[in-house]
Amino acid sequence: MPGTLIFLRRHGSDGGLFSYFRRRGPFSKREIGAPWYDPRSGLSLWPLSLLFPHVVCPPFSGILMSLAGIGSLIPLDSLEICKRGEKPLNLGIPKETHEGENRVAATPESVARLIRLGYDVYVETGAGEAAGFFDGAFEAAGAVMTDASAIWSASDMILKVLPPTVLEAGEMRRGAALVSFIQPAVNSELLAILQRQDITALAMDQVPRISRAQKLDALSSMANIAGYRAVVEAANAFGRFFIGQVTAAGKVPPAKVLVIGAGVAGLSAIGTAVGLGAQVYAFDTRPEVKEQVESMGASFLMLDFDEEGQGTGGYARVMSDAFIEAEMALFADQAKRVDIIITTAMIPGKKSPTLITHEMVLSMKPGGVIVDLAAEQGGNCELTEPDKVVVRGGVTIIGYTHMVSRLANQASRLYATNIAHLLDALTPDPSNGQPVYDMADEVVESMMVTHAGEITWPPPCPTRPEVLEEAPAGAEASPEADLEKRLRHRYALKGLSFLLLIAGGLLLYALGRVAPLDFLRHLTVFVLACFVGYMVVWNVKPSLHTPLMSVTNAISGIIVIGALLQISGPFFSVTTFLSAIAVLMAAINIFGGFFVTQRMLKMFRRGGDHG
Repeated sequence: MPGTLIFLRRHGSDGGLFSYFRRRGPFSKREIGAPWYDPRSGLSLWPLSLLFPHVVCPPFSGILMSLAGIGSLIPLDSLEICKRGEKPLNLGIPKETHEGENRVAATPESVARLIRLGYDVYVETGAGEAAGFFDGAFEAAGAVMTDASAIWSASDMILKVLPPTVLEAGEMRRGAALVSFIQPAVNSELLAILQRQDITALAMDQVPRISRAQKLDALSSMANIAGYRAVVEAANAFGRFFIGQVTAAGKVPPAKVLVIGAGVAGLSAIGTAVGLGAQVYAFDTRPEVKEQVESMGASFLMLDFDEEGQGTGGYARVMSDAFIEAEMALFADQAKRVDIIITTAMIPGKKSPTLITHEMVLSMKPGGVIVDLAAEQGGNCELTEPDKVVVRGGVTIIGYTHMVSRLANQASRLYATNIAHLLDALTPDPSNGQPVYDMADEVVESMMVTHAGEITWPPPCPTRPEVLEEAPAGAEASPEADLEKRLRHRYALKGLSFLLLIAGGLLLYALGRVAPLDFLRHLTVFVLACFVGYMVVWNVKPSLHTPLMSVTNAISGIIVIGALLQISGPFFSVTTFLSAIAVLMAAINIFGGFFVTQRMLKMFRRGGDHG
């Protein structure tokens, strides 16, 4: 039976002609249009019926053409055909050119994931070598290796780590897209070039701090690595163990570590230092992080000063002069006591605050170490020199600005995963490689810095929900009226309780006049049981329920025993029925109590003790 012959041509080259049978019948008139695309092989599919609608190819024509040397036969199931007429976007991953930067914006795992979304992925030759990802691994994942000029000039979207330079941004194809750290607050010149080039730029450092955007939060991913690496660098420069030891040769005291700033980097540093056995102290301007710090085994240093330290997006904000003065006095005192100081205090878009002065450095013990994670923005230590390790007064000051790149392999994996999650969210149809930028989405709106020839950063402030007024404006209740209202409410409740008590007493008196003696005895026990249950369980605060599980289980056990004594009567009697219900309810309470108690106990066990 006749079929439709299809010619294929590889993108970007004249290539050879290939042929195979796509199906038995020719294309219909409404299917005549743009070619089909295969994103995995990079082939353009040109149906012969598209070129000559009235041509019908005889059977075996593809085989005959292959034998004649015109083309080769390709099986249909070896291709992943994209939506007709929509060429998938080319994603370009260039090599980072900043000195000391070893990360890469994609890994072989993330490349395979992006290809499954329908994108064509091109990686610059040698882009991942510094992070331990070699060209062969990228090619095996389906990427095409090419040179830098082709990446910047031909890519529909550039995936990068650090902001592109002015020259790199100028080489981008007009109308392309960019995903990277951009730092729009300090890169106004770069934003102007991106606007002029009509680039759609998404800043990975502008991901909003909301729950559904956590998987895109590259800043947190990188800060986590920076905090861990800071402790490793401090341990390398420190002259002793972190953990205290008692040996035959003498006693080794544990190292004392002060972490300033309990954000993601600070908490990571705290966890690592505690794991190494150090005595860790932490300070943050936000008192609400106290519980997080203490849950990780560190001591939180508090200031006797009432001032809110949290700014926009969960970051710390600039504090008042009085607070800073009290803060500096605390640091001066701690500098004389501790062996290692790790500073993480940075304010987005501004110079890092100076927290460790020259005098504090000189007051530290000889052999002490300061790791300044804010060196890139000026440093928290007055003597920090960016990208250098200096010794002042016997104290080693580490000011690396590419701390994350010292764990380039792990950092690249986390960052590439963040980008893959972003493109997954931007690609509603996971087959055609076409991103959709929904500016009504809070995440996209926050990350977008340039779009459609305009600078869209900073994003508009979120609309606050309207607050319904309980009373007309200016109609404030007078203190006398408010007091009268509260008194009326209080005495109304007391009066109602008194009336219910009188009604209950009269009802019990009337019942006692006519009820048998055995019924009154059971009723007395029932009332006392309700009173005890109310006082012991129902009237207790919810936070104290777990310690009372053993008491409630004992009460339920007594109920089970009493019910079992009554269940031995006639099978269809009311007594047997109620006793069975009592056994069932009490048994549920007992087993539930033991289950909840075990769950609570596991929370206080170490990782290997959960069995």
